[in-house]
Amino acid sequence: MKISRRAFFKYIKKELPTVTFEEIVTIERAYEFAKTAHAGQTRANGDPYFQGHCVPVAMHVIDLGMDSTLICAALLHDTIEDTSVTVEDIQTEFGDDVASLVEGVSKLGKLKYRGNERHVESLRKFFVSIARDVRVVILKLADRWHNLETLQYLPEEKQKRIALESIMIHAPLASRLGMGKLVTTINDLAFPYAYPEEYTKTKKLMVARLKKAEGTIKKIYRGMLVTVNASIGYTPQIDKRVKGTYSLYKKLERKHWNEDEIFDIVALRVITHTVADCYSALGAVHNHWRPVPGRIKDYIAVPKPNGYQSLHTAIFSGDGPI
Repeated sequence: MKISRRAFFKYIKKELPTVTFEEIVTIERAYEFAKTAHAGQTRANGDPYFQGHCVPVAMHVIDLGMDSTLICAALLHDTIEDTSVTVEDIQTEFGDDVASLVEGVSKLGKLKYRGNERHVESLRKFFVSIARDVRVVILKLADRWHNLETLQYLPEEKQKRIALESIMIHAPLASRLGMGKLVTTINDLAFPYAYPEEYTKTKKLMVARLKKAEGTIKKIYRGMLVTVNASIGYTPQIDKRVKGTYSLYKKLERKHWNEDEIFDIVALRVITHTVADCYSALGAVHNHWRPVPGRIKDYIAVPKPNGYQSLHTAIFSGDGPI
């Protein structure tokens, strides 16, 4: 789907309310420059290449919390590779920083996964060494994110190669950068193309379990609002989190497809103001509901390698563990 100019700049103002007038002017220049460079080019689905790919990639860069420099680089990211524009042209128009980002992501575009799993880690390291600037990796991840969203328009063989490459290379890189949501997004978009039979089996199981758990989750959510509020003195933010399809598949594999060993297809996430309140909330939950033995994990005392910190538990709801 192509994104109009008006929709794009409206999105910037909505998602980046602190963006300055000068930054908007520079982004507008990058927009017009890249649009002209890609004039006449189309994607596999027939959309104009610039509005159908470069603009959505720039919007994903915004979704990832990046600044105006990276937004400009996203708009321009395919100009060196796919048009007559040179690195020197971008340097002249937008400076060394933007030019370096565009050149870096163009180099990364030449790295391909060819099905040899023994070389995956070497390819990841090569990926990072070529990038030098972590922003280049982030830009490439945003590019891959959008390519996965439009994978259905490509030939089946190319779909599978890109999907496997995304799971093997791009998702682990996003994980190393602490971008957990992007890891889930990349894996879940790639999963149906990389492993279609496994995807169908996992999705069927997930839908059935979610339907069964829906009423229980609503009941616990209401009870948790009252219970935790009484413990910490304010109403916390409580979100429902559904496990990613690919993540569920990997866990099912580890558990030999024993559904009774899976407790976290759907979970509630309680967000408190302080670490002390987090521990108090956990205690209140365990006073109200019986915890499942061996399911308590303290990632505050021992954070995950990517910096993730939280407390995890599973409880007996009255309808079984959840």
